[in-house]
Amino acid sequence: MNWAVKKSVTAVAVPPAKPGPAALIKGGSNLRTCNGLREFVDVLGDAAGARVLDLGTAWQSTISFLVDRGCRVSAEDLLRGWKDFLGAEEEHERTTAAAENGEKVSSAALMEKFLQSALQYPERSFHGILAWDTLDYFDAESVSVLMERLFHLLHPGGALLALFHSRSAEGFHRYRIMDSQTVELLPAPTLVVHAHVFRNREILDLFGRFRSSKTFVGRDQIREALFLR
Repeated sequence: MNWAVKKSVTAVAVPPAKPGPAALIKGGSNLRTCNGLREFVDVLGDAAGARVLDLGTAWQSTISFLVDRGCRVSAEDLLRGWKDFLGAEEEHERTTAAAENGEKVSSAALMEKFLQSALQYPERSFHGILAWDTLDYFDAESVSVLMERLFHLLHPGGALLALFHSRSAEGFHRYRIMDSQTVELLPAPTLVVHAHVFRNREILDLFGRFRSSKTFVGRDQIREALFLR
């Protein structure tokens, strides 16, 4: 597969698949052409028995799509886990001397503590990670710690697919795969508030240890980014 070196990559506006725009509404469903997903599937095709980690909800359509292609699928709802963790931490602070003294734990320290129980897989466990727009819901300090863990979970040559909003998300959505270039965005109750809008340079810095990348910008101004370890 032809991968551009990261420093030379520029965002590419990709024409949507027929019959309409990159994001369209049909019968209450929000279907979005996802060119990054198509590239992600191509990478998995190069690895026999590829293992995939989905950081969102475990939808049957997503699992079936990947299993039909010979993949083994794991799912961990990272944002739900993060919300539960923060709730427990807030409750703990209310009953500790640290709260009384006004001491504040850094975002990075919170993420390190969270990862003591989350994403507990051996290094190089996965050939692909579906991050969706998860990274947008962490601040810059905590997301750097999270990315370090995700990098080590990927097998060399593996790919991570992420979506980035160009402005604060108007609503909270879950994502499920419909086919090799289409995902459905499902409105859901907000678990955590959209925390950060990543600029191009921030995204490249965040994925600085990855060796190559491709980006696509849809008409809805959501940037799809595929990074290859």
